[in-house]
Amino acid sequence: MKKNIIAMNASIMIGLGSILAAPSVYAESISDLEKQKESIQEKRSGVESNISDTEKKIDNLQDKQMTAEDQIAAIEAKIAESAKKIDAKNAEITQTKKEIEALKEEIKVLKERIAKRNEVLKERALSFQETGGDVNYLEVLFGSSSFGDLVDRVGAVATIAEADRDILKQHELDKKDLEEKQNAVETKLASLEVAKAELLEIQKQQKQQKQEKDALVKKLKQQTEKHEHEKMGLEEEKANLAAQEKAIKSAISLEHQRLAELEAARKKAAAEAKKRAEQEAAQAAAQAASQASESKKQSTSSGYSAKSNSSSSSSQPSSNVSQAPAPAVSSGTFTRPSAGYVSSTMGERWNKQHAGIDIAASGTVPIVAAADGVVSRSYFSSSYGNVIFVTHSIGGQQWTTVYAHLNSRQVSEGAVVAKGQQIGIMGNTGHSFGQHLHFELHKGAWNYSKSNAVNPLDYIPN
Repeated sequence: MKKNIIAMNASIMIGLGSILAAPSVYAESISDLEKQKESIQEKRSGVESNISDTEKKIDNLQDKQMTAEDQIAAIEAKIAESAKKIDAKNAEITQTKKEIEALKEEIKVLKERIAKRNEVLKERALSFQETGGDVNYLEVLFGSSSFGDLVDRVGAVATIAEADRDILKQHELDKKDLEEKQNAVETKLASLEVAKAELLEIQKQQKQQKQEKDALVKKLKQQTEKHEHEKMGLEEEKANLAAQEKAIKSAISLEHQRLAELEAARKKAAAEAKKRAEQEAAQAAAQAASQASESKKQSTSSGYSAKSNSSSSSSQPSSNVSQAPAPAVSSGTFTRPSAGYVSSTMGERWNKQHAGIDIAASGTVPIVAAADGVVSRSYFSSSYGNVIFVTHSIGGQQWTTVYAHLNSRQVSEGAVVAKGQQIGIMGNTGHSFGQHLHFELHKGAWNYSKSNAVNPLDYIPN
């Protein structure tokens, strides 16, 4: 009997040992979760720094863009001023050409006048040649009938000679005036044409400068858009890291709760075991004493041995029956998130990196969690559509699964989900072409560059 009591106490102590050993395992898990939380906090700090740097780049680009636009406005003003000057030169050129046309008419008249004078001079020369010049004048003088007539004839001769000299003088003046006018208008026209050519060259250079500034502004806008898109991605990453940190904190809280419950159960089990051992020991001692007393009192009577029977009952928890279209929950680390066929694998697609796989199916198709975890995000994204992020802590390693383009979401942020639990319905929301599930698996936290993405087909059943 003494041996039986010792064996019973040994089995109780072994049971207690297994219970007492459990908290250290969970403490290690909490330590891993704390490290993951610190890692996420460091990443958040890095992402916030990147966002700040990106904002500075955007501000710098916008300043350059504003400067370039101001320069373009100044160049456009100069181009407009040059255009006015060119218009003015064109007007002057037009006016000068009109003057040239008018001068041509004057030249025509002048030429006719000169031609007539030439005829008169020719006649004078012919008369001089035929009469011998001075003789002609003498005949005029000696042919006078009286002194008065002589005076008149002398005056007439002087007048004719003076007229000839005037004709010659005017002839020379008209020719000189004609040459000066021609030279003046031709010089003026040439000068205007040169000035116009210079203005056109200046305007050409100004337009070239404007084209260069327009190209610079376009480039700056493209760079700004690129950095703004990058900033949006970093802000998305920051939001996901914040959600993952919240999920890790929730997991730590759950672990502490489990530890507290386990410690309470351990203490209760230890107390019950100790009490049971004491009761059974006392009962065994009492039975032994009773048997010894009875054997002395009744030497002829047959020995009596008391036996006690114990019974226990256990109940099996009812198993949850999965919805018909949902895939069976596999025994691996991750289970398949939905039924259907893999329509697109991970890799290069449309000149972009496809960071996950697509599983397509028709009808109402349930989406399930690939592993136990905490929902870090559940929202609508312009690219992912209805999307759910689940953070997992498996063997000290953080994982993140992404379920995108859902028709509907059935879990919210902070929810604790079990492997194979339905979290949504397959859909065609966001940047999607046809009903399917876009599923991503990240070994670590999700980030904008998706550098932690791994091929889900290496981890889930095909």
